[in-house]
Amino acid sequence: MAMTLQSSEEKVKPFRLVKYFTFTSLIVIFSGAIILSILNTHRARAMQREKSEEYALLLIENLNHQIFLQFIIPVALKYGEIRLREKVQFEHMDKVVRSTLHSFKVEMVNIYDMKETVSYSFDKSLLGKKDYGGAAFKKALTGETVSKQIQVGNIIEILLGFPKESHIITFAPLRAERPLSTLSGPVLGVIEIVQDMSEEYKMIFKFQIDVIITSTIVMSVLFLVLIFVVKRGEGIIQKRTQEKLRLEEALSRSKHMSSLGEMVSGISHEIRNPLGIIRSSAELLKKKVASFDPSNTIPDIIVEESGRLNNIITDFLNFAKPKMPDFSICHVEEILEKNIKYLSAQTKSQGYIIMIIISR
Repeated sequence: MAMTLQSSEEKVKPFRLVKYFTFTSLIVIFSGAIILSILNTHRARAMQREKSEEYALLLIENLNHQIFLQFIIPVALKYGEIRLREKVQFEHMDKVVRSTLHSFKVEMVNIYDMKETVSYSFDKSLLGKKDYGGAAFKKALTGETVSKQIQVGNIIEILLGFPKESHIITFAPLRAERPLSTLSGPVLGVIEIVQDMSEEYKMIFKFQIDVIITSTIVMSVLFLVLIFVVKRGEGIIQKRTQEKLRLEEALSRSKHMSSLGEMVSGISHEIRNPLGIIRSSAELLKKKVASFDPSNTIPDIIVEESGRLNNIITDFLNFAKPKMPDFSICHVEEILEKNIKYLSAQTKSQGYIIMIIISR
């Protein structure tokens, strides 16, 4: 029995292995979906930054063109020199810049002269400040465009991609333009444009959260379905295992009964042989005793008890080796009449009457 249970446990183990493998695969898929969503949002932020930098370059190019045509040339012709400290020139520059950037998403514009002094700014408190541009100003002064990103927030917010504030700062040279030529003129200063990307990054983070929530819901549904399938599979396997155990027990019992029947058959044959000798000897003794002592009943008792023992042994043999029924076509009424005649003495003594009624 112990070996049977062990064998059944070993046969259930492969299904358990499949179950554990399925659960592990589900966890791996869920983790992969989360990681993939994070990578996608990081990629989306990178693409948004590239788009913002290209957008800033287009704005600077347009602003450079408008400043040169609408401010530098008219002011130089009218006043002979450019002095943004003068209110009239500053207001003229402010009008050109704001009209050019009107409806565009620009938070701050700073214009530097060649000595890194802020000559124009949306924030008037910055006017006249020196050495405010830093390394990015020096690179832009050589004709190179530089962009950098500044994020405000704690480390967790920045790592997860939802800083409180995020700004793209672009430095580009302010050049003189040559009429009827695609070539740019000399560098006259540096333009700095600041774009606020906080809302865009918040939208990307919200999209990331939506992806994670959707993945969690899908994986939860798959997990529940998997649990249902596994439980049902375990129930079926357990039921089959119990049925197999029951059949194995029945087979073992049948083998045991078969062995017992063979043993009974052998013992019955061994007993029947001496019993037959005893009975035949008792019948011979009965004949001899009857000639000189007819009233002696001992031989009759021996013969009677031998016959009873023989009937018992016959029952044992029939149990050990049951006879196969011989099916054949017959008349039922004949069989019933023979049995009724055979049992008529007993039925009459007990007051029973048996009648056969056959309807055709």
